[in-house]
Amino acid sequence: MAQHRSRRGRRGGQGPLVNGFLVLDKPVGSTSMDVVRKIKRLTGMRKRVGHGGTLDPLASGILPICFGQATRLMEHLINETKGYRMDVRLGVTTDTYDAEGQVVEERDVSHITREQVEEALDAFRGSILQKPPMHSALKKGGKRLYELARQGLEVEREAREVEVYTLDLLEFNPPLITLESECGRGVYMRSLAHDLGETLGCGAHTASLVRLRTGGFRIEEAVTLEQFAEAVEENRWKEMLLPLDSLLLNMKAVSVGEGVERMLRNGHPVSLGHRGLYAGHLENYRLYAHDGRFLGVVKFDRSSNRWNPYKVFRLREPSPHAPLP
Repeated sequence: MAQHRSRRGRRGGQGPLVNGFLVLDKPVGSTSMDVVRKIKRLTGMRKRVGHGGTLDPLASGILPICFGQATRLMEHLINETKGYRMDVRLGVTTDTYDAEGQVVEERDVSHITREQVEEALDAFRGSILQKPPMHSALKKGGKRLYELARQGLEVEREAREVEVYTLDLLEFNPPLITLESECGRGVYMRSLAHDLGETLGCGAHTASLVRLRTGGFRIEEAVTLEQFAEAVEENRWKEMLLPLDSLLLNMKAVSVGEGVERMLRNGHPVSLGHRGLYAGHLENYRLYAHDGRFLGVVKFDRSSNRWNPYKVFRLREPSPHAPLP
């Protein structure tokens, strides 16, 4: 058995550090950490592998997997705008706010119209206050809320301000409706479904959920676990990884010479010439070496007119996203 694992490790890419993002389509029924553990087993990589944004077991869709130096950009993934498509079951309230929970209450929905749903959705667009569900990984008094919920306890949760940029009703087939949303960090789609049901007076829960987008990563480019496992068997899984800077394409980019690169690697602020005239205070830029290697991210300090190192990487290969010379 140990010999078999050794062969899998070599085939999966043990040795030099592998860097990049795998845009994975998480299957329903698996936790995000289940997926990370399977990726580690498949590739033989035990360290510096993680995910960029938890998805509930009930949910499927985009789960970015970070390899190597990409793990240093996890906070960017977590802060990125997310896109979701959600089926909401009207008339049934559950304790987890989704289809996996125990039914708490059932109510009639025959009187609910499309116009009522459209009107109710207005209250959930823009900056809203949302209370996290009890069945969540948030901590209260050092314990996860879901641990307390499993003990039959319910504690007070503070409502948090979150951003819902768009929220559209795609289909109205009661008792099911389909919503599509673009939202910021910290939005619980399960809570949105539950709260919508309360607003309509009939109760509701999330029947299914798909994450369509995380930042610039989209479901159309995602691969399944089965496809990834096949690529590992054929020793081509690294070709599926996106470079680190693919997450940062919303930033402006500039190539610099060897002198600036040395200063950057030594942690010193650098000058980018006239570019500070157009940059906003604390604006981030992507920096590239003259040969196209992605060097990292610098942040502009207007008070000193210098660019401070924010994230610095050591990559060997040129990036396809490097600016033209």
